[in-house]
Amino acid sequence: MVLQVQTSTYEAKTQEIAKQLLAATQENRSFFSSLRDQMRWDDKLLAWAMSNPGLRVQLFRFIDTLPALHSKSEIASHLQEYLGDESVELPAALKGMLNFANPDSMPGQVAATTVGTAVETLAHKYISGENIKQVIKTVERLRKEKMAFTIDLLGEAVITEAEAQSYLERYLELMQQLVEASKNWSAIPAIDEADGETIPKVQVSVKLTAFYSQFDPLDAKGSEERVSDRIRILLRRAKELGAAVHFDMEQYAYKDITLSILKKLLLEEEFRQRTDIGMTIQAYLRDSEQDTKDLISWLKERGYPLTIRLVKGAYWDQETIKAAQKHWPQPVYNDKAATDVNFETITQLLLENHQYVYSAIGSHNVRSHSRAIAIAESLNVPRRRFELQVLYGMGDKVAKALVDRGYRVRVYCPYGELLPGMAYLIRRLLENTANSSFLRQNLENRPIEELLAPPIVKEEKNSLTPNSSLQTPHSHFLGVADTDYAEEEVRTKAAQAFQSVRQQLGKTYLPLINGEYVNTPEFVDSLNPSNFSEVIGKVGLISVEQAEQAMQAAKAAFPGWRKTPAKQRADILRKAGDLMELRRAELSAWIVLEVGKPVKEADGEVSEAIDFCRYYADEIERLDKGVNYDITGETNRYIYQPRGIAVVISPWNFPLAIACGMTVAALVSGNCTLLKPAETSSVITAKLTEILIEAGFPKGVFQYVPGKGSQVGAYLVNHPDTHVIAFTGSQEVGCRIYAEAATLKPGQKHMKRVIAEMGGKNAIIVDESADLDQAVVGVVQSAFGYSGQKCSAASRVIVLQPIYDAFVQRLVEATKSLNIGEAELPSTQVGPVIDANARDRIREYIEKGKAEAQLALELPAPEQGYFIGPVIFSEVSPNAVISQQEIFGPVLAVIRVKDFQEALTVANGTNYALTGGLYSRTPSHIQQAQVEFEVGNLYINRNITGAIVGRQPFGGFKLSGVGSKAGGPDYLLQFLEPRAVTENIQRQGFAPIEGAD
Repeated sequence: MVLQVQTSTYEAKTQEIAKQLLAATQENRSFFSSLRDQMRWDDKLLAWAMSNPGLRVQLFRFIDTLPALHSKSEIASHLQEYLGDESVELPAALKGMLNFANPDSMPGQVAATTVGTAVETLAHKYISGENIKQVIKTVERLRKEKMAFTIDLLGEAVITEAEAQSYLERYLELMQQLVEASKNWSAIPAIDEADGETIPKVQVSVKLTAFYSQFDPLDAKGSEERVSDRIRILLRRAKELGAAVHFDMEQYAYKDITLSILKKLLLEEEFRQRTDIGMTIQAYLRDSEQDTKDLISWLKERGYPLTIRLVKGAYWDQETIKAAQKHWPQPVYNDKAATDVNFETITQLLLENHQYVYSAIGSHNVRSHSRAIAIAESLNVPRRRFELQVLYGMGDKVAKALVDRGYRVRVYCPYGELLPGMAYLIRRLLENTANSSFLRQNLENRPIEELLAPPIVKEEKNSLTPNSSLQTPHSHFLGVADTDYAEEEVRTKAAQAFQSVRQQLGKTYLPLINGEYVNTPEFVDSLNPSNFSEVIGKVGLISVEQAEQAMQAAKAAFPGWRKTPAKQRADILRKAGDLMELRRAELSAWIVLEVGKPVKEADGEVSEAIDFCRYYADEIERLDKGVNYDITGETNRYIYQPRGIAVVISPWNFPLAIACGMTVAALVSGNCTLLKPAETSSVITAKLTEILIEAGFPKGVFQYVPGKGSQVGAYLVNHPDTHVIAFTGSQEVGCRIYAEAATLKPGQKHMKRVIAEMGGKNAIIVDESADLDQAVVGVVQSAFGYSGQKCSAASRVIVLQPIYDAFVQRLVEATKSLNIGEAELPSTQVGPVIDANARDRIREYIEKGKAEAQLALELPAPEQGYFIGPVIFSEVSPNAVISQQEIFGPVLAVIRVKDFQEALTVANGTNYALTGGLYSRTPSHIQQAQVEFEVGNLYINRNITGAIVGRQPFGGFKLSGVGSKAGGPDYLLQFLEPRAVTENIQRQGFAPIEGAD
């Protein structure tokens, strides 16, 4: 029976121990204050960052860029660009240093050297060595100070399978060399043994996700298999060598699957009795207490203890921002005090269960360590089952004081080249300079009572609602949240939806004309592009005569619909959005099966359709208010009225979202609407039809009219009663519609309005200051997501000469690591193309590419569907066919340019202007691109697909299209006619005057 002690007893003891520890760490404090003016530059940079929030942001951005800068003049010019920003108040010393006219000048070179050296010195404070030799030196020094260690390998993000394999090999090599070195180390009882047990001298810390480049909770089974294979190799080798292995915890999205993989693996017969392995809990996560309880229960069942390292957590900013952007519940506590309370709760939980678990309490907060010691001493926790941990360079004085008290202290030592280590360095700097940081408060001479006071939690907002304080201040529209596939029950629901949809395959779907489903003379099979022997459904195609009936029904319904109040129309839209949300998993499954879109992207498309319904409902209510321009004696109203009949011609690549967006925009504006979808995606639009009818659109107001584009489409476009044509598709068809709509037909009494989105030849520029980890991942997603079949997809990447070869090499390796397969498989990142025509056309472009550029990569693809493996061409001329024509497939041209100006010229050198991207950490390049990059949607330092309604309104210009941006504040205006109504309200010289009695 574990001894339970009152918390108040712990508190008195905590205070006593903390005061002793603090006294030991503060002996040099006044000395520190007196030396502040004589500090080295690295200390000065930190001190300035603490006192000036604007400088802190810009300085850390500059440090983040530093590894990509290869000359002193580049460093000098970036220093000026970042720190010369108007928002930054500079200390006099820094201002003086940056006051050079030219980065190549002597003062510029001196500034670059001074700051470059200071950052390197800072990095060496937190990074224990750049190679194994240096690390061994560091750990030997730590051992002399009676401190144990664990080594973490810093490196670039693992985005290729070659890098994942290399990660494993580097750890095997690291363990081998450390164990070899350890043979010459004399035993230190304080850290090498406890309670008669020997403790491994060598310990390494690893990240699970780095063992598989495509690690993804959606593909839980595939990720587990790939990761577990490599982990088994690591654990077997560690056992042979006598080294311990600890598993770090990373981002929240990976937490559940990480714990699940480790629990399963460590119950295997081979590993079940191992006690030299550890796992990590992050106290800033709201569900970490429950995770700890679950782990303890699991360890009881396992029967052999493991280490649990308790830390506060290192990704707070990232987690907070991601949850806010995704409209997901906040996984972390928003108040640091809440994290501190939780940390103490979990510390107690771990130590009270010491017979099942070895506790490793990781913190730099004297109170946190003292709390742990107070509990451990009160419960007589054996020394083997309890240790304290600090990060290298962060808690040196605390660590020494703890060692002096006789506790086992382990120092977490990251090692690796400084260049990839910058991300780690910035996390440490953020932590060190945060207002709430214990280390910072300790340096600032805060009163001891304040430093050691028990944490008190402010009233927290409900974590189950997205944190409203983190939303954009002016953004009134909050979109629906995408599905979070990190949750197991959600993945189960998705699998059930596929089973349910598969039972409905092969049904017949009829057109809806004047409220009735009507039979048709002709039918077409809609096939699964992942497996063309599978019929998704049979779709009835209307004749021209039926198209005329639909047009007459729309004409008859229009007078009633135009008089329906805007609020009523908006509410029907909102109901449609709600119905889609209820059917989200099912609609996603239909999209995956009918058009071959991978699961996550299909889910994002359902979100977009829901957002269009809700956003346009809000918009029509805004526009319906009109504008008053009244003056005394006269009212002037500016109002909108519907145009008449809208014909919507929707594409197959976003069969739900674009069809829905164009249709509901026309409907909510008061127009009667005929939806003619692409033949290859007519089943999904039949599902949209069910939803719109259930939501309450009256008969004749909305009609579903699948048919051949060359016959029915052309007939509706040319019809004299058509007022608006909303089209998304190819440039060729879009231009033909535009020309035909411009011709006045007999009996036509209005000019037709055409809204046409006609594709792009989208480019991403990667300059020499770009973060290549980020750029490679973004380009791969933008080029090969949905097999390059998005209007917004990247088909060109324009790379500056200095980094061209390195970029292409990583791009090729990252693309090679993608999984190509049936769209419904959770592991699939690249599915099929839409049909045989598309496949054959893309193959022709690939042959042209082989004739005019170098083939850098051509991946094989499965045979049973319309598959094309990703293809990358390098050394492509900006004027080559594959650089100029829209291919609409997984084919990417990589173009080399000498400087940024040439990059912009090449980017703008096509007939299109839809989306574009820039990866850069040079402020002047970012600014220049914002002005000169000719695209409707420019994305900086992120992928260029996945525009979100009300956040990134979507659409381009030049030959990419005509009309306002979908999901933006001007879009509905295209479906409305504005009118001005003026009334003279004087009678016999008398008029009401506001404010007069």
